[in-house]
Amino acid sequence: MASATAFYDFKPKDKKGAEYPLDQYKGKVVLIVNTASKCGFTPQFEGLEKLYKELHTTHPDFTILGFPCNQFGSQDPGTNDEIATFCQVNYGVSFPVLGKTEVNGDKAEPLYEWLKKEKPGLLGMKRIKWNFEKFLVGRDGTVKARWASTTKPESLRPEIEKALAEKV
Repeated sequence: MASATAFYDFKPKDKKGAEYPLDQYKGKVVLIVNTASKCGFTPQFEGLEKLYKELHTTHPDFTILGFPCNQFGSQDPGTNDEIATFCQVNYGVSFPVLGKTEVNGDKAEPLYEWLKKEKPGLLGMKRIKWNFEKFLVGRDGTVKARWASTTKPESLRPEIEKALAEKV
């Protein structure tokens, strides 16, 4: 979907391989995370789920979208169903975990190409460095913030709450 120019134009694949239109999130706040099941940062699923449950309860217009990725050290080798089961059984993940996604290179998901262009990393780097990088998309569909893998989910709360307080 090279013609997509706004967050809501993208349609990444869900775990069944069907299009997952992001226009369903118009006017909402979305935290996007590239995840992995066998990574040193995998325990962040616990913090992400806690953040999701706490904020989604009072702000149903907030969600997290997980994008499993096997590009970093082959740390998410399972099938989409195995990954979804792992997340649910081990961390009680209830936010959407979509289909396995490439975030860098020639086969990178167009959504990730757009995210990296909108909010480059350190020194303008337009690539994802590792699993569990996070992007916050505001109600207006713009990228509000980007965090490194080392940033713990609980520390994102003030920035997410600020985005939730904004009106479109």
